[in-house]
Amino acid sequence: MLIAGLWAGFAGAFSAFLGGVVNVIGGAVFGWVATRSSKRSPGEVLRALLRAEAAKVALIVVQLALVLTHYKQVVPAAFFGTFILTVILFTMAIYFRD
Repeated sequence: MLIAGLWAGFAGAFSAFLGGVVNVIGGAVFGWVATRSSKRSPGEVLRALLRAEAAKVALIVVQLALVLTHYKQVVPAAFFGTFILTVILFTMAIYFRD
């Protein structure tokens, strides 16, 4: 956000913030949906994870559309750059353990 703010002012910083929030909210929804279902067998675990992933992707698509249609001052490079960065960081987090 700081780099985007220095580069494109408040609109850039806010666009970067929104790009990160879209993915963070998607990840939170994934966790919530995945943990809500009762999982008694491996098949149920798989269904719960697929349902959680579908909810995450659907919510991300909706949020991306909402930001791009309603926030007229969006800075696309800052918005998508931060979104992609958070996607990469969340994906890479699985490789690191305590």
